Amino acid sequence: MKIFFMGTDEYAAEHLKFLLENAIEISFVISQPDRPKGRGKKLLPTPVKSVAQQYGIEIIQPQKLTKDISERLKSFDMGIVVSYGKIIPQHMLETPRLGLYNVHPSLLPRWRGAAPIQRALEAGDQITGVTIFRVIKELDAGPIAIQRKVNIGYYETYGELSKRLIRLGSDMLLELLLMAKSGNIPLKPQPNDGVTYARKIEKEDLKVDFFEPAEKVKNRIRAFDPKPGVYAFLKDKRVKLFGVLEVLKDSLTPGTIFKINKEGAIIGCGEGAVKVAFVQFPGKKPVKFMEAANGRLIKESDVLK
Repeated sequence: MKIFFMGTDEYAAEHLKFLLENAIEISFVISQPDRPKGRGKKLLPTPVKSVAQQYGIEIIQPQKLTKDISERLKSFDMGIVVSYGKIIPQHMLETPRLGLYNVHPSLLPRWRGAAPIQRALEAGDQITGVTIFRVIKELDAGPIAIQRKVNIGYYETYGELSKRLIRLGSDMLLELLLMAKSGNIPLKPQPNDGVTYARKIEKEDLKVDFFEPAEKVKNRIRAFDPKPGVYAFLKDKRVKLFGVLEVLKDSLTPGTIFKINKEGAIIGCGEGAVKVAFVQFPGKKPVKFMEAANGRLIKESDVLK
């Protein structure tokens, strides 16, 4: 079969790499344009572009998915989409013989949209999974080809869950391609009930409000761990927090650091408290709270706002 791949970020790149390592021939790749990153604003290739170049695959990075691109893809049997990051126009959906199939890290129709893993963790979901569906015009609403469930650990972070879902989604892609080769991809419409949307991450989402219950604070921290990381203010400094170790029932003043030990810091919340392992100060790497305390950057009784 003649297959093209559409994707941009590291999540997508891991799927592309898996397919290529398993001798799946990808003839063509489409990724978003390179963008400047970091303090120096250096123009860096997208992670998907880096993989495509490593394997010598032709890649284009259009600002807009035009009809000319669809014409180039008429000879293809199937398109695979993973975290491309832009709406795909109707003329492209009708191009490959078997259609476009999206690997989405949620149990659709729950968490359609840009940030399904983060929103599932933030909401305290206990189950998630991966859905492969045929792409239609409506956002993440196409009929389902394959869906698999996984349990979410109580303290599991975005980084940890992402790795598990990448492995699962990659294996599911191999299943999909076997179906496609047999000429039969059974599709099931998504239910109308249970639709939720995982809106993209905004700066406001990354603030920690310690007046919220400890359970909510725990979920917010782990939903953005290890990147981009949630933050609070220590005096006039914006510090990031990583690694929730425990939710406690202690009744402590919200935001106050009650105790610092070698494991982490106990911080009061609106209901209960949380034990957090790492703190990151501006321009520095994350360190254990004890290390920050030894460096006189933070101390017990300090308040995170």
